[in-house]
Amino acid sequence: MKNKSINKIVIVGTGFVGSTTAYTLMVSGLVSEIVLIDRNSKKAEGEAMDMNHGMPFVRPVRIYNGDYSDCKGADIIVITGGANQKPGETRIDLVNKNTEIFKDIVGNIIKYNTDCILLVVTNPVDILTYVTYKLSGFPKNRVIGSGTVLDTARFKYIIGEHMGVDPRNVHAYIVGEHGDTEVPTWSLASIAGIPMDLYCKECKSCDHESFKHETFDKVKNAAYEIIDRKNATYYAVALAVRRIVEAIVRNENSILTVSSLFEGEYDLNDICLSIPSQVNSDGVSRILNVPLSSEEMGLLNKSAQALKQVISGLNL
Repeated sequence: MKNKSINKIVIVGTGFVGSTTAYTLMVSGLVSEIVLIDRNSKKAEGEAMDMNHGMPFVRPVRIYNGDYSDCKGADIIVITGGANQKPGETRIDLVNKNTEIFKDIVGNIIKYNTDCILLVVTNPVDILTYVTYKLSGFPKNRVIGSGTVLDTARFKYIIGEHMGVDPRNVHAYIVGEHGDTEVPTWSLASIAGIPMDLYCKECKSCDHESFKHETFDKVKNAAYEIIDRKNATYYAVALAVRRIVEAIVRNENSILTVSSLFEGEYDLNDICLSIPSQVNSDGVSRILNVPLSSEEMGLLNKSAQALKQVISGLNL
C-alpha cells in the first residue's frame, strides 16, 4: 500500500460532470492541484478562471487549464470526457461513440503517466472502464469506474425518505451494471442492523413488495427522469466522484460499489462490474465476496452477460 500524499488530480473533460467535479473537489480541500483538460481549451480556461475567483473562500488549491503533458506527476486522473447521454438514449447507446473518444484520451494520458489511478466516470461507465483497462495496460486495481456509487446513494436516499430515516443510516447496495441491468441487493439492505424485510414488517406503513418495486424503479430510471427535466445530471455524480477520490486520497479502506475488473469473483471473468469493494490509495485493493441471494446472483450474471455482448462488438 502506498504511503504518500496525493496532491495532484487531472480531470479530462470540462462538461457539466467534469466542471462540477472540479468544483466539488475544490471546496473539499482534498488536494492541492487540479488540472482541467478539454478539447475546447477556452472552455477549460473559463472554468478554471471562474473557480479561481472563489479561492479566497476555500483552502489553497491551484486550478488551471492544461494539456495532456500536465498528466505527468498526477496521482489520479478522472475521465469525464465523451459524448453526453441525450433524452431517450440509453447509456449503452453511447458505447461506440465514446470508445473511439477513449482511444484518443487514454492514448494521450499514458504518454505522460503510467503510475496514476485512472477513475472513469463517462457512460457507459462499466464498458468504458473495461476499455480503459485494455487500452492503458494498467494493473486492474488502478483502473476504477464510478460504477454504482451514485445508484447506491439514490437507493439509500429513496429508502431513507420513505422510512423517515437519515439515508446515511441506510445500508444497501446497487450492484452490477450502472444502467438498465443493475441489481438491487435487498437481501443485504438494513437499517440499524435490522434487515429491510423485518424493518418493513414492523413499520406496516405500506405494501412491502410494492415499496421494493417502486423504489428500484425510481433508482433505475433516475437519470432518465432528471435528463428529461434538465438535460443532464451532474451534481450527485460529482459528489460520488469526490467520495471515491476521498477514499483514495485518505487511504480509507472504504467500501464502495465502484466498477473494476472481475477475475473469477462471483464466477465472472474479463468484465468490469460494480460490487462492494475496498478502496484505498492503491485503488481497488479487494473485491468483497458479499452473500448475495440466488436471485441476485442470477441477475448479476445477466448484467455481466449483457455487457459482455456489447463489448464483443467493440473494435479494441
